[in-house]
Amino acid sequence: MKFSSERDTLSEAVSTAQRASAGRAGALPVLSGVRLGVTGGQLEILGSDLELTMRVQIPVEGDGDGSAVLPARLLADYVRLLPAGKVTVDVGDEEARISGGRSEVTLRTLAVADFPRLPEVTASGVKVAGGPFGEGLRQVVPAASRDDARPILTGVLVNATPAGLRLVATDSYRLAVRDLQGVSMLDEGQSVLVAAKGLREVQRLAGSTDLEVVLGDRDVVFRVEGVEVTTRLIEGDFPNYEQLIPKEYPNRLTVARDVLTEAVNRVRLVGQGRDTAPIRLKMSTDGLELSAVGQDVGEAHEPIDGKYEGNELTVAFNSQFLLDGLEAAGSAEVAIETIDPLKPATVRAIDNTDFLYLLMPVRIA
Repeated sequence: MKFSSERDTLSEAVSTAQRASAGRAGALPVLSGVRLGVTGGQLEILGSDLELTMRVQIPVEGDGDGSAVLPARLLADYVRLLPAGKVTVDVGDEEARISGGRSEVTLRTLAVADFPRLPEVTASGVKVAGGPFGEGLRQVVPAASRDDARPILTGVLVNATPAGLRLVATDSYRLAVRDLQGVSMLDEGQSVLVAAKGLREVQRLAGSTDLEVVLGDRDVVFRVEGVEVTTRLIEGDFPNYEQLIPKEYPNRLTVARDVLTEAVNRVRLVGQGRDTAPIRLKMSTDGLELSAVGQDVGEAHEPIDGKYEGNELTVAFNSQFLLDGLEAAGSAEVAIETIDPLKPATVRAIDNTDFLYLLMPVRIA
């Protein structure tokens, strides 16, 4: 098998597929590689950890069909660092020679026979607007848990509503909810729980073009511009998140999002570099004062302007979770609504009622 491609095209394709390869291959070391297959003038690059699979297809100048498995990270890094221009990959029985410009490397191949046979989904799916769906994923996916001990929370609930689609994620410390008006990919009343790991990749790829979505019994396939992402569906019941959202809040702070974000980043530095360092928000009719204390380091205080309605209140949050909520809100101004120092608060965009970010306070002395 031998083929040639422009460096940038090949580099992007390999880098995309290798994100699904298993970083810790465990019992299947071959999954630390990507499978390359050439048929005619088409190259397919496949990476998988058996829970997430990514297929990328690009046109190449082929000189003999065939397939091979190469170390994913090493291949991606090497191709990326080659000089601009044509890159040639020539695969023999046990090794592959990759060359570009005056550079050349020989890599040992992994056994193609050991690479799992992953089913190909040929069915057509439904079209989903890539822009709104990708923006919704950007807002909710960070709130999903990364702790495999609670698999239900590592997914994003995708629920069909009369108005469109609702995306929900939580790690039990914060909750993100986004309604996508007029967007549909499920039957009315249907819901699925999709692994957030795969949706992070879909978010990267979603743009102005439509996504094609094929829903299966155990997984879901997303296709966009020559890339196919297959990610698993999670079985189980998602928490009853709606009962966690208070019906009303007596206190409301309105503040410029960028001003608050910059202040949080400065004040939390005394937390000895810990992203999770708690930050206090003292809210009153005078506005907002941020503060943080680092044991044996010091204290930081910063007042910022804001409009506050309610009783004077001091509440503390995990600083990174607060920043995630501000980033997800996306508007020039945000509203932070509170009840008391121990009950959940919400972060909302002033100009968009379709997004809600619920955040649990941190107990402080």
